[in-house]
Amino acid sequence: MKRNNNQGALQKPIGSGFNAKSNTSDVIKGIDLTGKIAVVTGGNTGIGLETARTLATAGARVIVPVRDIEKAKNNLQSVANIEIRPMDLMNPVSIDTFAETFLASGKPLHILINNAGIMWVPLRRDSRGFESQLATNYLAQFHLTARLWPALQKAGGARIVNISSYGHQFAPFNFEDPNFLNREYDTLQGYGQSKTAVNLFSLELDNRAKLSKVRAYAVHPGSIGGTELGREAPRELFQKMGFCDAEGNLLPEITSSLKTIPQGAATTVWCATSSRLNNVGGVYCEDGDIAELASDPSVPGGVKPYSLDEDNAKKLWKLSEDMTGIVFNIS
Repeated sequence: MKRNNNQGALQKPIGSGFNAKSNTSDVIKGIDLTGKIAVVTGGNTGIGLETARTLATAGARVIVPVRDIEKAKNNLQSVANIEIRPMDLMNPVSIDTFAETFLASGKPLHILINNAGIMWVPLRRDSRGFESQLATNYLAQFHLTARLWPALQKAGGARIVNISSYGHQFAPFNFEDPNFLNREYDTLQGYGQSKTAVNLFSLELDNRAKLSKVRAYAVHPGSIGGTELGREAPRELFQKMGFCDAEGNLLPEITSSLKTIPQGAATTVWCATSSRLNNVGGVYCEDGDIAELASDPSVPGGVKPYSLDEDNAKKLWKLSEDMTGIVFNIS
């Protein structure tokens, strides 16, 4: 068995044959998921919907937990092999209820895609007082994965794909004040630390879970057009970042650089299904392959070494248990 990815030891492309232009139909070609069960959070819109559709078309039974049942029914009505269930990632009780229902079925879980997330939101807190991007983008991933662990273990070979982002480069994880109680709130700092947390979690999760034949991956989908991720972003923020003009129109060079939704979902599907990853996990992937370490600031993309730090990954695991009240024992 290969060594782990602590400090980014495995962050080197493996020559998958895919790239930023590859789409979901490319990476799923020749793969049969008949008899497999998958859970895709946020699987009713954007890249989540494309991920759910692709897995279902390949034969998997896909469960899509969502807040808005009617919206999900409308968006997924033409897709076979889909089951819609209620779940709100900002509500711990809702996560528990979803997981308990799944476990009660006695079925294994072969693929867990922690896809749902938020960005560019104002300061909000959940019922526990946790900042909303941290709660939704990371703590909910930890919570749901921990609760579904018995079903993942039962599969005898499972994949967990956690959606991260290039945005992890905005900020390391702030262990002193993760919920912005004693510092000024900045939405991109909040987003950045939530995605750094996803990378650290994926690293430590894979280290602990691989002996149970469960592998974990963090994925940067890319910058994608046509999703709902920026629905709350103020125009001024996009202007400040150089994305749009004074009227709020995206600049042509920005528009031309965006991935399509099938291209944006491709790396997620690749990580969930590729046999090339049977013996490697805990890695951060982008553009249909394992990403490089982002050690050169002048080179775009890649993963920051601070988000693959072994000590911080273990520290975050303990903090996550304390914050959620869940002891996530993997045996």
